[in-house]
Amino acid sequence: MADTASYPKPGAAIPSSRAGEYGRMLRKDFAKNKYIYALSLFGIAYYLIFKYVPMYGALIAFKNYVPSKGILDSPWVGFKHFADFFGSHYFWRILRNTLLINIYELIFAFPAPIILALLLNEVRRSSFKRMVQTVTYLPHFVSLVVICGMLIDFSQKAGLLSTILAWLGFERQNLLLNPDLFRPLYVGSGIWQGIGWGSIIYLAALTSIDTQLYDAATVDGANRWKQMLHVTLPGIMPTIVILLILQIGGMMNVGFEKIILLYNSQTYETADVISSFVYRRGILEANYSYSTAVGLFNSLVNFALLLIANRISRKVNETSLW
Repeated sequence: MADTASYPKPGAAIPSSRAGEYGRMLRKDFAKNKYIYALSLFGIAYYLIFKYVPMYGALIAFKNYVPSKGILDSPWVGFKHFADFFGSHYFWRILRNTLLINIYELIFAFPAPIILALLLNEVRRSSFKRMVQTVTYLPHFVSLVVICGMLIDFSQKAGLLSTILAWLGFERQNLLLNPDLFRPLYVGSGIWQGIGWGSIIYLAALTSIDTQLYDAATVDGANRWKQMLHVTLPGIMPTIVILLILQIGGMMNVGFEKIILLYNSQTYETADVISSFVYRRGILEANYSYSTAVGLFNSLVNFALLLIANRISRKVNETSLW
């Protein structure tokens, strides 16, 4: 494509004398790369149809939506649904559960693929390395329904996990009926399922590190541990920061599919999150306006967290999404 440096910066005023020149450059670029632009139409159409057009439906968060009347003809209620949600006794429970699960994932699940990638990078026997990668990748390709079914079976009173804990001296019990154990089981099973797949991007980032840096560190007397601290980690730090920003930007999101498959009435106190609450109120109870208001609040908080994390990252280490 044409050199983008010749185009004006976004938001900059274009002198009228140069407008025709830029127009000719754009037409020339379109003519030269018409097939690439044609391929991009599929991606643009996807986002327009499935991402931007549905935003119109967010209007029902401010209406008392009646399906027979449609979105436009349903009566306006303003911020009534938001006020009802903030004043509900469910608000603090689901907000606390959502944040705690995401904080646990940020503390335990986020570093797990990084640690695995660093360990695999130190392995010199390629056959063992490939075996470990295969074993850790496999759970990612198992259906979430199957994973939850396995977890439910293993957590039964006579299940594998309960038996192992009984051998260690703990009381034998149905683990998923214990509200205090729901979050560790949720986060732990997520680590097991995603640690191998998540390490791929870090292993790819490791290949971009200049090997001469390791040679220079060896000459300076650095052992393997110091090489990892002062060469490997700084080399993949931009990748870690970008993924951390994206993780923080989704702090209010917890996949409702896994929650719904695992939780029960006895664990609502620690397992019920915003997404599962929206599912119950919106799908099961057909309270579309209320559930849309809750989902819109969730999205706005995620957007704010993304902006804050990106701004802090740009100030601290000059790495950011934009």
